[in-house]
Amino acid sequence: MHFISDVISQLFEWIQSLGYFGIMIGLMIEVIPSEIVLAFGGYLVSQGDINFFGAVLFGTVGGVIAQIFVYWIGRYGGRPVLEKYGKYIFISKKHIDHSEEWFQKYGTGVIFTARFIPVVRHAISVPAGISRMPLGKFTMLTTLAVIPWSALFVYLGYTLGDKWKTIDEVAAKYTHEILLGAIAVIILYFLFKWYKSKKKGSAV
Repeated sequence: MHFISDVISQLFEWIQSLGYFGIMIGLMIEVIPSEIVLAFGGYLVSQGDINFFGAVLFGTVGGVIAQIFVYWIGRYGGRPVLEKYGKYIFISKKHIDHSEEWFQKYGTGVIFTARFIPVVRHAISVPAGISRMPLGKFTMLTTLAVIPWSALFVYLGYTLGDKWKTIDEVAAKYTHEILLGAIAVIILYFLFKWYKSKKKGSAV
């Protein structure tokens, strides 16, 4: 455990030394959960090492690239590769099962809303790649979701300052509200699709 703690500490020192690019690369490789990297970025903002908008920008770029990477694995490696190696990027078989279920049920629009929901948030890129969803659409929806997520955790890290390591307990109430909002959007999206298909059926 002490060794792991030392390695994590060195990773944060490395991120700090690289500034914006450290945040971006930290999110791309996902050795540390994205929320913690972003909160650390907020802490660096509070220290005056970087500015808020730069941290959100590079955090967004890193987060989107990480998901495109998972998308490509899903597209060219398929589910077997993710089941075998997904653990290295925090994606388990359970995550893949749930994300595929959501993707099949709600369609491509779920790429945006699922980013705010635990369990499926990271793995939703897998079925998008397997189904060969257009990369442009995937990237746009992912970016729209990653921007507010990055801004929230950078802001929370900024307000916490030296206490940024308590991000999990502080962010809980915000993520709960976001979760409810995301579920509401999914329901509205599902109702819209149902209404649209019903209207199309009655017009035939």
